[in-house]
This record gives sequence, C-alpha cells and structure tokens, in this order.
Amino acid sequence: MTFCRDEHVWIPESDLEGMSVDTLAVRAGQIRTGQLEHSDAIFPTSSFVYGSAAQAAARFGGEEPGNIYSRFTNPTVQAFEARIAAMEGGEKAVATSSGMAAILSTCMALLKSGDHVVCSRGVFGTTNVLFQRYMAKFGVETSFVSLTDQAQWEREIRPETRMLFIETPSNPLCEVADMAALAALAHANDALFVVDNCFCTPVLQRPLEHGADIIIHSATKYLDGQGRCVGGVVVGPANLMDEVYGFLRSAGPTMSPFNAWVFLKGLETLPIRMRAHCDNALELAQWLEAQPAVAEVFYAGLESHPQHALAREQQSGFGGVLSFRVKGGREEAWAFIDATRMISITANLGDVKTTITHPATTTHGRLSPEDKAQAGITENLVRISVGIEAVEDLKIDLQRGFSALEK
Repeated sequence: MTFCRDEHVWIPESDLEGMSVDTLAVRAGQIRTGQLEHSDAIFPTSSFVYGSAAQAAARFGGEEPGNIYSRFTNPTVQAFEARIAAMEGGEKAVATSSGMAAILSTCMALLKSGDHVVCSRGVFGTTNVLFQRYMAKFGVETSFVSLTDQAQWEREIRPETRMLFIETPSNPLCEVADMAALAALAHANDALFVVDNCFCTPVLQRPLEHGADIIIHSATKYLDGQGRCVGGVVVGPANLMDEVYGFLRSAGPTMSPFNAWVFLKGLETLPIRMRAHCDNALELAQWLEAQPAVAEVFYAGLESHPQHALAREQQSGFGGVLSFRVKGGREEAWAFIDATRMISITANLGDVKTTITHPATTTHGRLSPEDKAQAGITENLVRISVGIEAVEDLKIDLQRGFSALEK
C-alpha cells in the first residue's frame, strides 16, 4: 500500500517493524476510517452491507476479503487482534468472549477424541475443571503434573499426547516454568506447547521466543487493566489460528466490538502499568516476608523464590500478583482479609486497584480437596493482585489485617 497521510486508513505493518512493545501497544493494528480519526474507531454493528449480490456471495464464499457478520468479522475486534499479535510477536490472533473461551476454542479446534493433554497443576481453578470435567466428555484425557518438575512431564508423555498446557508464573503460587525445556519436550513428541501469559503479558514475557506454539490471554485481566470488560485472545501461527478462527465462526464465543475497543485502550497504557505493578509488588513482597504472622511469601521477584534466577532469564519483570500463607488456617486468612478496608475483596486480578482473595474458597474453590492439596492451595493462603496505589498506603491497609491476627 502506498503511504499518504491524507488517504491512508491503517498504518502499514512494515512501518512498525522492529519497534518496541511500548510502541506497538499504542500504534499496532489501528484501522482508520475515511474520517481519519486519531483514536481507534468502534464498530457496534451486527452485520455489514455489500455493493451487490455478487459481492455478498464472494464474501461468504471466502473469495473476497471483507466483513460479513460481527460474530467472526468486526473491524474493532480485528484491530485488537492485530495489536496483541504484534506485541506477542505472533502471526495472528483470535479474540474470544472470555479467557476461558480462548482456552476452550483452542482445545476444540486443535484436539480430538483420543488425544491426551499434560497440564500443570498450578493453573486457574476453572482451567483445571475445563480439562478434567468437560474436555473429558469429548474423549480428551488430561494428566496434571508439577509445573517445575521436568521428570514428571517426561513420565506423563504418551504417543497420543498432543498438547502441553501451562501458566507461568502460576496462579496463585507464582511458580515459574522452564519454557524452553517444555517446548523441546513437546516438539520432540509432536505436541503443541501452549502458554497462558496472563500474569506477565507481552510487556514482561514473550513465550513464543522461548518455544511456545500458542499463547492464551484472559484480556479481562492486565490487558484491560481496569476491571471493565471480559474477554480473551489466542495468539500463534496463522495455520493454527485459522483452525481456532473456524471454531469461533461456527460456535460463536465472540468478543464484542465494545469490549475490543476497551481492550485497545487498555493496551495503550499496558507497558507503564505493568512496570508500576511490578515495583509495588516487589516492595510489598519484601515487606510481607518480614512480618511475624506470615509463614511464607510466593513471588518470583524475591531471591528466596526457588525459580528466581529462571524468572530473571525469561521475564523482564516479575508481575503484580503475589500470595502468602498466614500462620493458622482459614479462620486466620479470612480474618486478615476482612480487616482490610481499602483493598478490594474480589477474585479478579490485573486491575489498577489492589485486590485480595482466598483462593481455596474462590478461584480454586471447585477443586476437590485432593486437587487443592496437590496444587498447594491451602486454607491459610491469601492472594493479592497488587495495583498501582501508593505502596505505603497498601502497607497501612494490610497492617489492619495483621493487627486483627494479633487480637
């Protein structure tokens, strides 16, 4: 396309080649209309019109590119897909209605009955339920292993294994996987390596550069950053994303244009937000380590973390989520949480507002007691998604929790 400031409707990808994630977060994927608006446009329409019956037939038949129906073609959604794909260094992205829809779409598109998945235990509780309860109904069996024990991964590989699935850092214990080692294991066994990059985002970690085939995001979290909308996205090579897109077109777990527009606005500030989250979380984790009522703190930025060195190699920052065990059990954990006044008691994470939750009864509450125990989800575990408030104010609020424990 010939560049002309008076007429161009999008920024050619070649003009952004080699630019940093910070720049891509603001500029990549923007589509301008004939009005030449500076902000991203929003297209809240269910359908699109054609110049002729022949053009409609060509669009529906795949002979001519263009918009058809917002279940699977919408310019605002496509702009979001293009931007996150550029930020992750992927060929293509497919946006979905939620993070769980992104995982489901990936599995339904790329797995079949008789296939086997190896998944880390340290995943979001509903991800565990999706594999264990629902994918099993379609004949897909899943084995769960320790994220950090390479020998367990190797033992569980079978001839029918077609996918290795992880979150790194994990939710909520912040364990860190050796992505290069798991990628090599997957590819040696003709399996896909799928990484949920929700905690780090492409600002802090780019799994494709470490051998991942596919990246999953819950856009609800840091990509939005202000807890406004629910959405998800899958990023990877075009041939695999075409399969995921085909499932989305038929099954319809679609991202709305409005949500896509909100996520586009969120991406613009993602780099500066992630750095603020990291700074606050590290200081708070160090402070929590020094508290007498805390038995253990889980945060990869701490030198005491068993995968601290690995995290430094794979990540440019340690993220905004940490967890810790208070001395005691559920009663003490709940008392601590209930004593806070400013911090929000909610299970969502990735918000500019700090949130606090009790994983054993919220995010991982649907797991069996055995699965909780294997995943390290104890009754005295508290998870904090650290926001961007003044960190000294966060300490004041958390001190209320420690004061409640003293009583």
